Parts: sequence; C-alpha cells; structure tokens
Amino acid sequence: MAHKLRLTRKHQLTLTEGAHRNLKRFCEESGLTPDLAISFLFENATSVLHEETLPHRLRAFKAELAAQEI
Repeated sequence: MAHKLRLTRKHQLTLTEGAHRNLKRFCEESGLTPDLAISFLFENATSVLHEETLPHRLRAFKAELAAQEI
C-alpha cells in the first residue's frame, strides 16, 4: 500500500519576485500546489540541484545580499 503524503510542518515563507514566478511556473507545469511543490523540491534537493553550479550560484546570491546591506 502506498504511504500517504502528510504535510505536518508549516513554515511562513517569503520569496523574491523571481522565486515566486519560478514557483508558480513549476506548479503549473507539475500540477502541484505550492505546498506540495516546495515539499517535493526539498525532499529531492540532492537530485534536483546541480552540484557543480550550486556553490557558484550560492556565492553570487550571498554577494548580492551583502551588496544590498551596504
């Protein structure tokens, strides 16, 4: 018997406009609700993230955040 997916944790989430657009597009393409889409992405993060590009993108994102704080 397949196990039932239960959403047991709630988190308030704040997104940038770009992240929100990407989430909406992913939901439309996958047929998932935003809650389920985010759960899917985090449960499968190791297989959906590109290990080669993640460190570079993370450094760029952190640099952008630091530049905004100045």
